[in-house]
Amino acid sequence: MNKTINVRELRAMVGSREPLQLVDVRSPGEYASGHVPQAINIPLEQLEARFNDFTSGQVAILCQSGRRAGMACDILSSQHDGLLLVEGGTQAWVDAGYPTVSSMTSKWSLERQVRLIAGFLVLTGTILAVRGVAVGLYIAMFIGAGLSFAGLTNICGMALLLGKLPWNRPVNATTKPMEAKL
Repeated sequence: MNKTINVRELRAMVGSREPLQLVDVRSPGEYASGHVPQAINIPLEQLEARFNDFTSGQVAILCQSGRRAGMACDILSSQHDGLLLVEGGTQAWVDAGYPTVSSMTSKWSLERQVRLIAGFLVLTGTILAVRGVAVGLYIAMFIGAGLSFAGLTNICGMALLLGKLPWNRPVNATTKPMEAKL
Protein backbone atom coordinates (compact mmCIF):
# COMPACT_ATOMS: atom_id res chain seq x y z
CA MET A 1 0.00 0.00 0.00
CA ASN A 2 1.37 3.41 -0.98
CA LYS A 3 1.48 6.26 1.47
CA THR A 4 -0.08 9.55 0.37
CA ILE A 5 1.45 12.85 1.49
CA ASN A 6 0.46 16.44 0.83
CA VAL A 7 2.77 19.18 -0.46
CA ARG A 8 3.24 20.66 3.00
CA GLU A 9 4.59 17.31 4.20
CA LEU A 10 6.74 17.01 1.08
CA ARG A 11 8.25 20.44 1.63
CA ALA A 12 9.05 19.56 5.25
CA MET A 13 10.70 16.32 4.14
CA VAL A 14 12.80 18.12 1.52
CA GLY A 15 13.77 20.78 4.08
CA SER A 16 14.77 18.19 6.67
CA ARG A 17 17.40 16.75 4.34
CA GLU A 18 16.25 13.20 5.03
CA PRO A 19 17.01 10.81 2.15
CA LEU A 20 14.27 11.31 -0.39
CA GLN A 21 14.13 11.12 -4.14
CA LEU A 22 11.53 13.21 -5.99
CA VAL A 23 10.31 11.81 -9.30
CA ASP A 24 8.12 13.88 -11.62
CA VAL A 25 6.35 11.58 -14.11
CA ARG A 26 5.07 14.32 -16.44
CA SER A 27 6.29 14.82 -19.99
CA PRO A 28 9.65 16.57 -20.45
CA GLY A 29 7.89 19.70 -21.70
CA GLU A 30 5.58 19.87 -18.70
CA TYR A 31 8.53 19.27 -16.38
CA ALA A 32 10.62 21.99 -18.06
CA SER A 33 7.81 24.53 -17.78
CA GLY A 34 7.96 24.28 -13.97
CA HIS A 35 8.73 21.57 -11.43
CA VAL A 36 9.38 21.07 -7.74
CA PRO A 37 13.04 21.77 -6.91
CA GLN A 38 15.21 18.63 -6.70
CA ALA A 39 12.70 16.55 -8.70
CA ILE A 40 14.04 14.44 -11.54
CA ASN A 41 11.97 13.80 -14.64
CA ILE A 42 11.07 10.23 -15.54
CA PRO A 43 8.01 10.32 -17.81
CA LEU A 44 5.33 7.76 -16.92
CA GLU A 45 5.91 5.80 -20.14
CA GLN A 46 9.62 5.35 -19.23
CA LEU A 47 9.08 4.49 -15.59
CA GLU A 48 9.39 0.70 -15.73
CA ALA A 49 12.51 0.86 -17.91
CA ARG A 50 14.19 3.29 -15.50
CA PHE A 51 13.13 1.59 -12.26
CA ASN A 52 16.77 0.95 -11.32
CA ASP A 53 17.29 4.72 -11.05
CA PHE A 54 15.55 4.66 -7.66
CA THR A 55 15.44 1.27 -5.96
CA SER A 56 16.20 2.25 -2.35
CA GLY A 57 14.93 4.78 0.15
CA GLN A 58 11.79 6.83 -0.02
CA VAL A 59 10.62 8.00 -3.44
CA ALA A 60 8.02 10.77 -3.73
CA ILE A 61 6.11 10.50 -7.01
CA LEU A 62 4.31 13.51 -8.44
CA CYS A 63 2.78 14.77 -11.67
CA GLN A 64 0.57 17.76 -12.48
CA SER A 65 -2.47 16.85 -10.39
CA GLY A 66 -1.83 13.38 -8.95
CA ARG A 67 -3.51 11.09 -11.49
CA ARG A 68 -0.39 9.96 -13.38
CA ALA A 69 1.56 9.78 -10.11
CA GLY A 70 -1.09 7.36 -8.82
CA MET A 71 -0.66 5.25 -11.95
CA ALA A 72 3.12 5.33 -11.44
CA CYS A 73 2.72 4.15 -7.84
CA ASP A 74 0.47 1.32 -9.04
CA ILE A 75 3.13 0.27 -11.57
CA LEU A 76 5.96 0.33 -9.02
CA SER A 77 4.18 -0.77 -5.84
CA SER A 78 5.13 -4.43 -6.20
CA GLN A 79 8.80 -3.52 -6.72
CA HIS A 80 9.31 -0.75 -4.15
CA ASP A 81 7.95 -0.29 -0.64
CA GLY A 82 9.03 3.32 0.00
CA LEU A 83 6.73 5.07 -2.47
CA LEU A 84 5.03 8.30 -1.49
CA LEU A 85 2.19 9.62 -3.65
CA VAL A 86 2.17 13.44 -3.57
CA GLU A 87 -1.47 14.45 -3.34
CA GLY A 88 -2.41 17.19 -5.81
CA GLY A 89 0.98 17.07 -7.53
CA THR A 90 2.82 20.07 -8.89
CA GLN A 91 -0.39 22.09 -9.12
CA ALA A 92 -0.91 21.75 -5.35
CA TRP A 93 2.73 22.81 -4.84
CA VAL A 94 2.13 25.91 -6.99
CA ASP A 95 -1.21 26.65 -5.30
CA ALA A 96 0.57 26.57 -1.92
CA GLY A 97 2.92 29.30 -3.19
CA TYR A 98 6.06 27.17 -3.07
CA PRO A 99 8.85 27.93 -5.58
CA THR A 100 9.35 25.95 -8.78
CA VAL A 101 12.27 25.50 -11.14
CA SER A 102 11.69 26.32 -14.78
CA SER A 103 13.86 25.79 -17.84
CA MET A 104 11.45 26.96 -20.54
CA THR A 105 10.00 30.30 -21.45
CA SER A 106 6.66 28.80 -22.52
CA LYS A 107 3.87 28.69 -19.97
CA TRP A 108 2.02 25.99 -21.93
CA SER A 109 3.17 22.40 -22.11
CA LEU A 110 4.01 21.08 -25.56
CA GLU A 111 1.12 18.62 -25.27
CA ARG A 112 -1.32 21.46 -24.64
CA GLN A 113 0.04 23.39 -27.64
CA VAL A 114 -0.43 20.32 -29.87
CA ARG A 115 -4.02 19.85 -28.67
CA LEU A 116 -4.83 23.51 -29.33
CA ILE A 117 -3.39 23.56 -32.86
CA ALA A 118 -4.74 20.12 -33.84
CA GLY A 119 -8.20 21.05 -32.55
CA PHE A 120 -8.14 24.39 -34.37
CA LEU A 121 -7.08 22.73 -37.64
CA VAL A 122 -9.75 20.02 -37.40
CA LEU A 123 -12.41 22.63 -36.56
CA THR A 124 -11.29 24.86 -39.45
CA GLY A 125 -11.18 21.91 -41.84
CA THR A 126 -14.67 20.71 -40.95
CA ILE A 127 -16.13 24.23 -41.18
CA LEU A 128 -14.58 24.60 -44.63
CA ALA A 129 -15.88 21.17 -45.68
CA VAL A 130 -19.42 22.02 -44.50
CA ARG A 131 -19.22 25.22 -46.55
CA GLY A 132 -18.35 23.18 -49.65
CA VAL A 133 -14.57 23.76 -49.70
CA ALA A 134 -13.21 20.26 -50.31
CA VAL A 135 -9.69 21.01 -49.09
CA GLY A 136 -11.14 21.40 -45.57
CA LEU A 137 -11.98 17.71 -45.44
CA TYR A 138 -8.39 16.84 -46.34
CA ILE A 139 -7.04 19.12 -43.61
CA ALA A 140 -9.19 17.36 -41.00
CA MET A 141 -8.22 13.92 -42.38
CA PHE A 142 -4.50 14.83 -42.34
CA ILE A 143 -4.64 15.95 -38.70
CA GLY A 144 -6.65 12.84 -37.74
CA ALA A 145 -4.06 10.62 -39.43
CA GLY A 146 -1.23 12.48 -37.65
CA LEU A 147 -2.89 12.07 -34.26
CA SER A 148 -3.49 8.37 -34.93
CA PHE A 149 0.16 7.93 -35.95
CA ALA A 150 1.29 9.76 -32.80
CA GLY A 151 -0.91 7.52 -30.65
CA LEU A 152 0.43 4.34 -32.23
CA THR A 153 4.12 5.25 -32.34
CA ASN A 154 4.50 7.85 -29.57
CA ILE A 155 6.12 10.11 -32.19
CA CYS A 156 4.27 13.38 -32.78
CA GLY A 157 5.47 15.35 -35.78
CA MET A 158 3.62 18.48 -34.66
CA ALA A 159 5.25 18.30 -31.22
CA LEU A 160 8.67 17.89 -32.81
CA LEU A 161 8.07 21.01 -34.92
CA LEU A 162 6.63 23.02 -32.03
CA GLY A 163 9.59 22.01 -29.86
CA LYS A 164 11.89 23.93 -32.21
CA LEU A 165 10.06 27.23 -31.73
CA PRO A 166 11.87 29.81 -29.58
CA TRP A 167 9.37 29.80 -26.70
CA ASN A 168 9.69 26.00 -26.36
CA ARG A 169 13.46 25.90 -26.22
CA PRO A 170 15.15 25.35 -22.86
CA VAL A 171 16.79 28.36 -21.24
CA ASN A 172 18.89 28.58 -18.12
CA ALA A 173 16.95 27.11 -15.22
CA THR A 174 15.42 29.65 -12.86
CA THR A 175 13.72 29.26 -9.54
CA LYS A 176 10.55 31.29 -9.30
CA PRO A 177 7.00 31.19 -8.09
CA MET A 178 4.97 29.58 -10.86
CA GLU A 179 1.60 30.93 -11.92
CA ALA A 180 -1.30 28.54 -11.58
CA LYS A 181 -2.29 27.02 -14.90
CA LEU A 182 -5.84 27.06 -16.15
